[in-house]
Parts: sequence; structure tokens; C-alpha cells
Amino acid sequence: MEKKHSSYETVFIVDTSLGDEAVAELVSKFTSLIAEHGTITETAEWGKRKLAYPINYRTEGYYTLVKFTAPQEFPAELDRVFHITDGILRSMIVRVDE
Repeated sequence: MEKKHSSYETVFIVDTSLGDEAVAELVSKFTSLIAEHGTITETAEWGKRKLAYPINYRTEGYYTLVKFTAPQEFPAELDRVFHITDGILRSMIVRVDE
């Protein structure tokens, strides 16, 4: 039976206090993880921005938006990995209606 793929968008914020190399490494880690399990249609690195409110006493974060298609089971796994990775301040995954 063929797995049904859906379209998703994810935005994640990386802690900028880690340094530029670590930020780039985390962005690369998550884009490659998404590419392994689905197809990336668009990636937009919004860069370093001031947060609307402090998160863990941090006032800046590095924002990245990734639009992708993947099996319906994958977003739950991606969310789990976001939550257990040090350096990710916030993340959000949204299913996009066709």
C-alpha cells in the first residue's frame, strides 16, 4: 500500500548564542532530515531576528522556513526531534491544504 504524502510548512528558531557555525549546522541537519523523509519544495532562511518575547532568556533567534511534502507519519517524528535537540528555541509544523 502506497503511503499518502501531504504538504507541510515548518518554521524553527535556532539559538544564536551557539555561534554561526553551530546555527548553520543545525539548519543543515534539519533540512537534510526533511529531505531524507520527503521532498523539500522551498527553503527560506530568514536569518537572525529579534524575538517578540524572551525565550529561555534569549532575545534573538535564527529563523528558518521549510516547505515540504512527506508521509503523514513524518511530522510527528520531526516534532519529536525538534524537542530533543539542544539549540532549538521554538518550532512549529503546519499541514498546508492543497
